[in-house]
Amino acid sequence: MPNDERILETMPTGTLGLVATDSCIGLAQKVDAYLQGWREHREHQHANESAFKDYYKNSYIIKPSTPRFGSGEAKCVINQSVRGYDLYIMVDVTNYSLTYTVCGQTNHMSPDDHYADLKRVIAAAGGKARRITVIMPFLYESRQHRRTGRESLDCPLALQELINMGVDNIITFDAHDPRVVNAIPLNGFENVMPSYQFIKGILKNVKDITIDADHLMIISPDEGATNRAIYLANVLGVDMGMFYKRRDYSRIVDGRNPIVAHEFLGTNVEGKDVLIIDDMISSGESMIDTARELKKRKANRIFVVSTFGLFTNGFASFDKAYEEGLIYRVVTTNLIYQSPELLSKEYYISCDMSKYIAYLIDTLNHDCSISDLLSPYDRIKKCVQKYNDKQAAAKNK
Repeated sequence: MPNDERILETMPTGTLGLVATDSCIGLAQKVDAYLQGWREHREHQHANESAFKDYYKNSYIIKPSTPRFGSGEAKCVINQSVRGYDLYIMVDVTNYSLTYTVCGQTNHMSPDDHYADLKRVIAAAGGKARRITVIMPFLYESRQHRRTGRESLDCPLALQELINMGVDNIITFDAHDPRVVNAIPLNGFENVMPSYQFIKGILKNVKDITIDADHLMIISPDEGATNRAIYLANVLGVDMGMFYKRRDYSRIVDGRNPIVAHEFLGTNVEGKDVLIIDDMISSGESMIDTARELKKRKANRIFVVSTFGLFTNGFASFDKAYEEGLIYRVVTTNLIYQSPELLSKEYYISCDMSKYIAYLIDTLNHDCSISDLLSPYDRIKKCVQKYNDKQAAAKNK
């Protein structure tokens, strides 16, 4: 059943409110534009009922204010009533571009600062909202999801804290380890994968790629990303391979065991386009090493595909890899902050996630199932078929 028809069968849970923190305002505005467009033209027989009060608005964005004292301490102020609202709070904990002043010194906001602001927004709502959903694309502290020895277990603690503050649902994207949901087994936790947007973005920007087992292969750069690679390979009907990072566990360099060699497990990649897929690009060292190993095995074009482009060490290594022909394109989403420098790179493809998020919010506001939205199998198949039909039509001209 089409999305619109399904939604119209149910009443909204409450008046929709999109609470956009400063860290996520750009993405939230795009989401808001989709919601406005859909609801402005949506016709239904219950339009005059009280449940549909404020169903269409010029904007669903509620902008919280988080002023800081001279000491760096902060508070949150919401300048409108949110009583009875179905609130969706969007926050990007990786947005390092925002700053604040502490005793005259400028500080860049860290994930801890963004998380603290999120809690302030929830506290400012004062328990008056009908339901609170947190949309946190990059899950806070998700890289510290398990305990080894005497160390903290930060991500589960944060999830439990949000639930204890009254959050009903948490939506994140491509969690580093989705099993962290075990920390809050009785509450809503959705781990959304951007697989469809990856394929759509590549096919839109690369006009001569062939999607079949003879011309394309999916590669996991390590064992941790294997599930992502297997899913995409199954949907596209191509082969997959993986690299195993063999480390020297007898010594520690810069806080970790150095990689001795990358061992490849998979079939011949010679002459094939390759998609290296993972959840994040941090320094990018692992991705570039994988690309270098694939080039040694005579792979054709190499696409580095990742949900989150953090680029913590800058872009110099990627610029060099592109100039040397190691990588052909870098593909990430706009779920987190993208610097103007990144957007200017000729090898960069940005996958827009705003429409997908708007679909999730619109559906959840009506308390409908999002299971079909979470499974992009049919949409990927349709997208690839449309691309193949265009290619066939162009050849026949």
